[in-house]
Amino acid sequence: MAGPCFIGVDVGTGSVRAGVFDEDGGLLGHASRTLKLWKNGDHVEQSSADIWEKTCEAVREARTAADIAKERVVGIGFDATCSMVVVDKDGEPLPVGLSDEPARNVIVWMDHRALKETDDINATSHPVLSFVGGQISPEMETPKLLWLSRHAPETFAKAGHFFDLPDYLSFRATGDSARSNCTVVCKWTYLGHEKRWDRSYFEEIGLGQLAGEEFDRIGPRVIDVATPIASGLTEKAASELDLLAGIAVGASLIDAHSGGLGTLGAGGRDPATEMAVIAGTSACTMTLSRQPRFVEGVWGPYFGALLPGFWLNEGGQSAFGAALDHAVSLHPAFAAARDAAEAAGQPLLAFLEERAVQRAGTSEAASLIGAGLDVVPEFLGNRSPDPDPHASAIISGLRLGADLDDLVDLYVATLRGLAYGTVDIVERLRANGQTIDRLILSGGFAKSALMRRILSDATGSDVELAGSKEPVLLGAAMLGAVAARVYQDVAAAASRMVHRGDNLQADPEKAAVHGKAHARYRLLKQVQRELRALV
Repeated sequence: MAGPCFIGVDVGTGSVRAGVFDEDGGLLGHASRTLKLWKNGDHVEQSSADIWEKTCEAVREARTAADIAKERVVGIGFDATCSMVVVDKDGEPLPVGLSDEPARNVIVWMDHRALKETDDINATSHPVLSFVGGQISPEMETPKLLWLSRHAPETFAKAGHFFDLPDYLSFRATGDSARSNCTVVCKWTYLGHEKRWDRSYFEEIGLGQLAGEEFDRIGPRVIDVATPIASGLTEKAASELDLLAGIAVGASLIDAHSGGLGTLGAGGRDPATEMAVIAGTSACTMTLSRQPRFVEGVWGPYFGALLPGFWLNEGGQSAFGAALDHAVSLHPAFAAARDAAEAAGQPLLAFLEERAVQRAGTSEAASLIGAGLDVVPEFLGNRSPDPDPHASAIISGLRLGADLDDLVDLYVATLRGLAYGTVDIVERLRANGQTIDRLILSGGFAKSALMRRILSDATGSDVELAGSKEPVLLGAAMLGAVAARVYQDVAAAASRMVHRGDNLQADPEKAAVHGKAHARYRLLKQVQRELRALV
């Protein structure tokens, strides 16, 4: 039999994907399935049964695509969005919304129903909040728990487990309710450096019942990332996934963090000098340090949430690709551009970018197209470094233009706005002592040469591509590799399995090119907040 293989499963907002990797990080086969999603205003829900069913289908197809025998698969790892799964003590789903449908038992990460609960928690100024950049986010779990206790008390009372989705997948695979240090530290306020929950926090925000139960429903046992869970894959799960029972299952990761694991530390490089930027529907930034850095507006510091012995700071934007899609859809030329892109056999955004570069001549020149048109694309609030779930988008400099070139201007201006949001995070971290020599870009926007150009010019940093086309899946597979004892720890796995792609070198003299546009972006952010205060 050839060498060992590992399966990584990534559950995103709209789909579940599975990939089979060898011990050098090579992708042998992959598959995906679309997930159900219910959206009604601020309420966004999914079904854990649907997610598990589609996970099993994707895993089976991925192994078939890889053309390997199941005996070669020795480990599996799961990552997923930080959505909250609610089940009873027998693992059966409970309703989490106004529909009273038990099948809809997942509150999706982007669900913003708990805005009031978020404000109430932040008003306490509890010391625990210093580990989330000073303010809790409605994307995190304690506001959602508080909402359930207030608005769905019957579900709250019946719940046997409140899982982060990555941990729920591990639970379905192993039958063990252990939680990953990554999920509970980053989204549930667990203090990983002290290995404890803060009772006073839960009591002060109105969730003292969980503390009184010794946190049995949210984290009875917390284990390090990639730790082997229980005795591995159960007979039932193995049958559903068409794998061997007993193979290793590594403690899970949040999806963006899996991308960080599949991105940082390639070839033994010092991960504390790099920033992982995982940019797709939303965007997430990951930086590691050997000492805790309390950075206002940036989540963390989280101890051991990604690599052992390191503190993690996490930033990003709640809407990234989703914001760009929405912005261009508002333009009068959108339908015509969509048709032209389809006729050319290109995705719309790639079509617009190609037209921008052709028009300007170079990526550098294209990055400044539409000067005077400025976009703050905060359609889903600001995650960091100015946390404000109530923030909204603002566009300045619109005229009556309705042709394709005018749409290209809006595309580039929105791209600049998204990039400047990341630049603000970089600058905030650097001001607090974080070394960032290069950005490692992955996700859908890694394909955008224009985005890479703007990020490099505006930050003065090299921008390097992740070597794997599927770094998030790779990170999940690495969990299985470490759990199977093929590698001693995740750092050792990274040095062998993580690789790098093309590198765009920074030109420090170009940093000033975006100075005025970035200044207008920041001014518009402030104006939007002042305008909102007058409503």
